[in-house]
Amino acid sequence: MKKPALILIGFLILLLCTSCLAREVGSTNQTSGFLLGIWHGWIAPFALIARLFDPSVRIYDASNSGWWYEFGFYIAIISGFGTLSLFRKRNTSKNHR
Repeated sequence: MKKPALILIGFLILLLCTSCLAREVGSTNQTSGFLLGIWHGWIAPFALIARLFDPSVRIYDASNSGWWYEFGFYIAIISGFGTLSLFRKRNTSKNHR
């Protein structure tokens, strides 16, 4: 693929992720549950960057359902950051034991 196409795809993915950030406190009467907790955990790095430019962006939804939302959020954070180890180069030398 050409570099401009990859940049465009990356921008569209970023736009998609940031369009579903956690809502402001008191914006709706609905509470976020387990699945939204997972989603907010996955997009937390994007929300953190967006918060630099817009202070109304929230990383964590304050109007959540409690334990289940938090469980989903932490599962997504741990699994998201845990996958970074898959991209690290492993040392295959037999001299290191």
